[in-house]
Amino acid sequence: MSILQQNTIAAISTPSGVGAVGMIRLTGKDAISVAGRIFTPLDQERSLAHLGGYSGVLGKICRFDGTPVDEAVAFVYRSPKSYTGEDVVELCCHGGTWAVRQVLRLCLEAGASPAGPGEFTRRAFLNGKMDLAQAEGVMDLIGAKGEAALRAALSIREGSLSRQAEAFSQALLEHSSHIAAWSDYPEEDLIPVDSELLQQELEELLFQLDSLLAKGEQGRLIREGASTAIIGKPNVGKSTLMNLLVGAERSIVTQIPGTTRDVVEETVTVGGILLNLMDTAGIRDTQDMVEQIGVERSLSRLESADLILAVFDGSDVLSEQDGKLLELLRGKHSIGVINKNDLPSRIDREKIQQSLGRVVEISAYTGKGRQELEQAILQVLELHQVDATETMAMGERQMDCLRKAADFLREAVEALEQGITLDAVGVCLDGALDRLLALTGQRVTDAVVDQVFSRFCVGK
Repeated sequence: MSILQQNTIAAISTPSGVGAVGMIRLTGKDAISVAGRIFTPLDQERSLAHLGGYSGVLGKICRFDGTPVDEAVAFVYRSPKSYTGEDVVELCCHGGTWAVRQVLRLCLEAGASPAGPGEFTRRAFLNGKMDLAQAEGVMDLIGAKGEAALRAALSIREGSLSRQAEAFSQALLEHSSHIAAWSDYPEEDLIPVDSELLQQELEELLFQLDSLLAKGEQGRLIREGASTAIIGKPNVGKSTLMNLLVGAERSIVTQIPGTTRDVVEETVTVGGILLNLMDTAGIRDTQDMVEQIGVERSLSRLESADLILAVFDGSDVLSEQDGKLLELLRGKHSIGVINKNDLPSRIDREKIQQSLGRVVEISAYTGKGRQELEQAILQVLELHQVDATETMAMGERQMDCLRKAADFLREAVEALEQGITLDAVGVCLDGALDRLLALTGQRVTDAVVDQVFSRFCVGK
């Protein structure tokens, strides 16, 4: 057992600030005895040392001289049936900042050590309570900012991605061991390797792996949110649209062209999906140096955004600047938003439709058409029919493992096509297997583990 797992650690597990309840969590072989030194139950017969697992008791937190600090409820979870797999105690006191810090200080004075970022979940991983992908699911659960992100993270925490990786690993292991046995022991009476059948089965595995990778982009959008740029010439209603989607006066709205000179950013949830909205400066030729910088930033966001909402004034004809914008948007994930549909229409909708493919008419002022726009956003991002509980990778480390596994598997298929020796095919399969085992943490370096848990907050 490592030093990390031998000592008892403690940390505040609730956010800083004033709240109804604050929780200090302890884990380790001495967690119960450490907590017992500062916690006195109201019922003297229910000391923490004699309390069974999954039990709670009301009492007081006291300093070592008997001075009371706060009332608290202590919950005990005994090894191995706990989050970390060790003895765990959770002290729930009042949520005032001072009280919670005082209780943590007493825990440290009683013998606990301060927990590092993610150290509770790290111990759960090291004690076999979850694999590395599931541990990352815990972090995604904490950081989820939309319903879809929450459901996807919960699915990973419950092992959907791990089970898929395990299925791939088992199939690769069978093929790799068969090749190794056939190559190393030719004198034995073994079933020969059928190269044609092997290629077919590896191609099917590669297809499944590529399909999982394709869902990974959807997982990224669900987890991080889609960067969404609101683009258009001045005075078409970009800022009004921004305020409509946000539900508050986030951007300044005036009749003066060029009011928005910088990128105004805000996050909103549409259909359970997070959008990172960017209201940009109106695109036009201008001699104003400050506005020029805003226009340059708008064009930059146009290149990097996952989605572009191109806004046009429906009460006016398409201008030369509108035409230039349509050219810039060809081939990009964009929606033509014809604004001001509460006014008589003069715009050439068909031309916008031909350039962008998807057009929605809306009145950002009255809110008419908002629902249609939200549905179009989900469709363009290909998230309208996504089941967030399906298996999908969400983190970059997970995606990297899957990409490298697919690359090795692709090399194996190409080797079979070219008639290269089975030894070379076996090496490729071993490479793919190694990356899949790294995804779940079965083959992973300490540096990778450190990097994963460094993203966690202290107390989780």
